[in-house]
Order: sequence, then C-alpha cells, then structure tokens
Amino acid sequence: MYSHTSAARLHGLYLWDVDDLIHLLLPGRPSNERLGKDVRGHTRPWNAPEVVTLGGLRVTSLERTAVDCAMMLGYRQALILMDHALRLGADKSLMERMADGLQGRRGIRTLRLALTHADPRSESAGETLTRELLIRLNLPLPEPQVGVATPAGRYRLDFAWKEKKVALEFDGKTKYFDYKPTAEVLFQERQRENALTENGWTFVRVTWADLFREHEFKARVLAALRR
Repeated sequence: MYSHTSAARLHGLYLWDVDDLIHLLLPGRPSNERLGKDVRGHTRPWNAPEVVTLGGLRVTSLERTAVDCAMMLGYRQALILMDHALRLGADKSLMERMADGLQGRRGIRTLRLALTHADPRSESAGETLTRELLIRLNLPLPEPQVGVATPAGRYRLDFAWKEKKVALEFDGKTKYFDYKPTAEVLFQERQRENALTENGWTFVRVTWADLFREHEFKARVLAALRR
C-alpha cells in the first residue's frame, strides 16, 4: 500500500522539496535489497479506515497520509502539506487523536506543531511559507484571504492588514500560468492592483526568492506598515 509522500502525491497534496522515493506501508519489514534502492518500506500498524483506493491503488487515507508525512518531514514541509490536507477536507480532530496515540515517537513534535499552526485558508505552498515566515520573524500577523470592495469591483487579497490598508501578495508562477493566457491574467492583475491602490491600499509583493531573504522581507513589511 502506498504511504507517506507517495500517498500524498496520489491524494494531490502540496509537497515542497521532498524526496522522490516510493514509500510503501507493509505488514512486515523486508530487506532493503528486496525492496530496491528507490523504495522505502514502513511498518507502523494501520486499521481499515486508514486505507482508501485511489485510481485502483491502495493508499493510506488523507488523514493517515498527512500524519505520516508530518512525522517524516521538516516543519515547513509538514505545514505546507497539513494546510492543504485541511483544505481538502481532512479531519483535524481525527489527526489529533492519531497524534495522541503516537506520543514518544520520532517526529511527533513536528506533527503537533503542524496541527497547531495549520490553516486551511492557505491556497498554495508559497502562502503557507509566507505565513510561517511572518510568525517566525515576530511580525504583526495579517488576515488571510481578505475580500475588499472597490468602485471597480470586489477583489480578494492573499493577506491584508486591513486597518493599515496594506496587502501582502505571494506571486508564484502558477498564479499566472495555470488557468488563463498569461497576458490576460497580467492585465486583470494590473486592473485589480490599480483599483486597490486608488482606494488607498499599499502592496508588498513576495516571490519564492524573497522567502529566503528574510531580513529584506522583514524590512519591506515593516516599512509598508509604517506608511
């Protein structure tokens, strides 16, 4: 049965900077030679509700997959996946009960942190990492997915400090290339930003690279909030 990040891929969960090994949940532990160098076997017991079928393949359930991955991955990787699992409908209380039964196991602290800080309002891995960075840098926390009315229409912002009229937008490539022709999306984005700017809003735009220039990121956010 597929498990861990292999199951996460089959569930369509967001993954960031993870291995491309095949992970299997097995009733016993075979030798590495038998499995092959690109396969990792896991043996933690499971029950019937923790198994589903996707595309004819036996896979760990959404909740079991998120829990297994969070215990194997680093915190930011786990948070990205947990945000998306909740967004796809994973039962948080069920995962918390799973965590209660795993006390003392390796990775339990990461799992509990991810469950505590996960937010299903995050719409991308980039938004999750942006939120995590804001928290880690002790910056004032904005509200995610904020709707704003303007004379040109109603728009939604990735993050906003509403009282300051400061918007923080994560600009990932998928935002511009996934669904519509690029020129059309860029034109709509420019119209949206112009309408909000005319309404008194200031924008802080963040790219993937900005997430790894933490001091610059913090300075930009603070400067915008001081205006």
